[in-house]
Amino acid sequence: MIELSIENNVAEVVLNAPQKMNALNEDALAELGEAYDEAAAAAAQGRVRALLLRGEGRGFCAGRDISAVIPETDDAYGYLGDLVTPLLRKMSAFPAPTFAAAQGACLGVGLGLLIATDVVYVADNAKIGSPFANLGATLDSGGHWLFTERLGAHRTLDLIYTAELMSGSEAVASGLFSRALPAGDLLEHTRATVAKVAEGATGAFAASKELVAAIRDQRLGLWASVEEENAAQGRLCKSEDYSEGFKAFQEKRKPVFRGNSAPSH
Repeated sequence: MIELSIENNVAEVVLNAPQKMNALNEDALAELGEAYDEAAAAAAQGRVRALLLRGEGRGFCAGRDISAVIPETDDAYGYLGDLVTPLLRKMSAFPAPTFAAAQGACLGVGLGLLIATDVVYVADNAKIGSPFANLGATLDSGGHWLFTERLGAHRTLDLIYTAELMSGSEAVASGLFSRALPAGDLLEHTRATVAKVAEGATGAFAASKELVAAIRDQRLGLWASVEEENAAQGRLCKSEDYSEGFKAFQEKRKPVFRGNSAPSH
């Protein structure tokens, strides 16, 4: 179900089970984790400098594959806590910029995959929300955090109680994700953006990715963030890309970055 290709410094991970809207069972989750491990190993070798996640067919990912679930014996905590959460952490920590192109259904675990991705572009007809009221279940995979953080408590509970879904355009207007695009343009636009980012100073991007995660997860204040920025810049100024960027500016030419990371702490 999960496909991985690596070309021109870009890893493309594809959820390829369109007949079931790319819903994820335990085996698919394991495959997805293995794809990210392989891409991360390639990144460590300098062969991957950005990653694109997408789904085949009408929907990005409809969430958990519940077609064979027996509710009376279901271990929902085991599925989420032992399988989904470690995967989302792995995706979030991927050592290069990550992008997602999401169309149609983006629900449950599918929404979680987007939350764990750095930059998310959605089709204007994407469907985002919490359909779990119809299952006697609750929103999972980070959905409560995303909605409360971006929409506030009232709108979050409105979506949960009513099971109404937002379009991609509404989700972007509400601050959930980065950009909404016509469905027919989504993949081409996202691929072009990822290719451009992969040619950039991805070592510096990694520093920003770490800092944004710290602000989000540790609630760093302004001056703590400034100190972290200062430290990151101090490390970056010893990298080859930093030197190349300044020289290219001074010589009035386009820089040629190699994705050099800053030295470690």
